[in-house]
Amino acid sequence: MPEAYVVEALRSPVGRRGGGLGAVHPNDLGGRVLAALVERTGIDPAAVDDVIFGCVGQMGAQSANVARNAWLTAGLPESVPATTVDRQCGSAQQAIHFAAQAVLSGTQDLVVAGGVEVMSRVPIASPAVVGQREGMGFPYAGDGWRERYGDQEISQFRGAELIAGKWGISREDMERMALDSHQRALAAVEDGSFTAEIVPVGGVVADEGPRPDTSLEKMAGLKPLREGGRVTPAVSSQISDGAAALLLASEEAVRTHGLTPLARIHTMAVVGSDPVFMLTGPIPATEAVLAKAGLKIDDIDLFEVNEAFASVVLAWQKETGAPWSRTNVLGGAIALGHPLGATGARLMTTMIHNLGRTGGRYGLQTMCEGGGMANATLVERL
Repeated sequence: MPEAYVVEALRSPVGRRGGGLGAVHPNDLGGRVLAALVERTGIDPAAVDDVIFGCVGQMGAQSANVARNAWLTAGLPESVPATTVDRQCGSAQQAIHFAAQAVLSGTQDLVVAGGVEVMSRVPIASPAVVGQREGMGFPYAGDGWRERYGDQEISQFRGAELIAGKWGISREDMERMALDSHQRALAAVEDGSFTAEIVPVGGVVADEGPRPDTSLEKMAGLKPLREGGRVTPAVSSQISDGAAALLLASEEAVRTHGLTPLARIHTMAVVGSDPVFMLTGPIPATEAVLAKAGLKIDDIDLFEVNEAFASVVLAWQKETGAPWSRTNVLGGAIALGHPLGATGARLMTTMIHNLGRTGGRYGLQTMCEGGGMANATLVERL
């Protein structure tokens, strides 16, 4: 059977909205990580078959194929093509799937996968908001859509509330999880757990999101995002800026270029789920990838489940039985941030490096996605 190896995985620090990366052009941010990936691996960049990047807000500075523009901005060969993909929050994880599938099919040998998002410059939902304002229409509309789903609100915020209600997740449950996310992330920064995976950008050398002064008391004083709701900003992912990239290689490329793999892509799955609840996809995606792999929850050493909202992770945990002690052990998006189109690659980068540090064998990553979808990826450390 052919293999798809992860040779290296790097990321920028994740910046807060308006923070140290807020003024950096997405081309420069993505390009910095791409250049570091080439340098770290020592590959001839002209040997790369393709570059696949995730990006959700594909307008303004992030339009016109930001993957290609970031590659060229890094001074890398014009002969190498690139494409930008959008599977909402799972865009960079899908980029990894596409890269792995290209390698596994035997049609390509060296593929870069990753993502970039500068939400300080291109705010969340910009394409939909600007498009509607300019008379271009709204995505959740049309005769067929209304016939199936009516005119009800379709949003991640409503989905997070619906999940909290269905699974009986209290505001206090979510706040305790959010506090744990910050404490884990702060400990990881302090002990250098992220050092090997981070590429400094300008004067930013560490993640800006973790809050040392957060507390349950402070969280309890925040207003919910929706009147009468349970979800507050404290239990939601942070608006952030960041980029990440991985190099995937075939067995032939590993031999030819003298590369040393960190891990292999073991199994992949992608599923659809209820677009109204929107964020429940990680539950069936986890079931699907484990079934395909012939493994069980107890076989997995590390889980990375994107903390879009605390309710998403807690519902996933209730359904799968995955232990919190092995889930998001270095903190998640509530503390570290969620630069939409880059997060899938950021999570994978962190998980692979952490498997190497801890000696674990299997890591499973999954994340909810707009429109009601989820990717799940199982990797095996080598």
